[in-house]
Amino acid sequence: MQKENAALLSKEKWGKTLSYIKRNKYYYLLLLPGLIYYIIFHYVPMYGIIIVFKDFSFKKGILGSDWIGLENFRYLFHLSEFWNVFRNSLILSLLRLFASFPVSVILALMLNEIGNRKYQRITQTLVYLPHFISWVVLGGIMVNFLSPTWGVINQVLKNLGFTPIFFMGKPEYFRPLVIISSIWKEAGWGTILYLAAMTGIDTELYDAASVDGANRIQKMRYITLPGIRSTIVLSFILRTGSLMSNGFEQIYILQNSQNISVSEVFETYTYKMGLGNGRYSFSTAVGLFTTVISLIMMLITNYIAKKGGEESLW
Repeated sequence: MQKENAALLSKEKWGKTLSYIKRNKYYYLLLLPGLIYYIIFHYVPMYGIIIVFKDFSFKKGILGSDWIGLENFRYLFHLSEFWNVFRNSLILSLLRLFASFPVSVILALMLNEIGNRKYQRITQTLVYLPHFISWVVLGGIMVNFLSPTWGVINQVLKNLGFTPIFFMGKPEYFRPLVIISSIWKEAGWGTILYLAAMTGIDTELYDAASVDGANRIQKMRYITLPGIRSTIVLSFILRTGSLMSNGFEQIYILQNSQNISVSEVFETYTYKMGLGNGRYSFSTAVGLFTTVISLIMMLITNYIAKKGGEESLW
């Protein structure tokens, strides 16, 4: 009897699900292209991860290559240069997270305070534009702008009586340049999510605050920030999920032999080991290691947010 009741409940639940899908079929059709994209380009390629445990050979193929177990990871963890790469990646990622993440929030708050809507849209467009500039173009601009011979910065230093500085060739300047250029390029684009969240805040709250004599800073502190707090927390959790990712293009373009000690990160390291030296199994092992670290960091951040009573991913 219990089995029959369970079967009836299951059938009823399945029928309600099908009815819901039919009722919202056009929404699911809109999701279909994105779903197909992720299946083809994100889930199907995961099959290739097995080469981490193989001595991959193009001649033998993925399935035909010899199994070597965890040998790639043993070799990886015994490399002295690997720990330098790990340190560089972690330091740069943390600097990027804690320096650039708040900038997008602050910039969104500032844009929201612009009273003239026409001027606000123009300003938003201007801060969005750098996002669409390729790192190749931006890297060329930076190299020329900071050149010790004809760069604008060094020309100013010369006129002031100082010695020109080779910014791109000194390791101590590499990280600040990466962070500053990242903020300039992506901070404006990062405001989109927060500005969208601000539109959901009830305007009557601002009217009531005005009646109570609150100024703009107080409205921002007690209404706007609490109103987008959940969005900020979720964005931070997702950012920690890509903690070990510093972006290949930016680092590779700004990297040279003189700053290699601080600029070699996992993206450039796997590129050189995989495509440069043809060690595909080893480079995949490095990539898998960074993915696992990022996943662990995201799980920890999500757990802390959930325990703190904030919004979480699940």
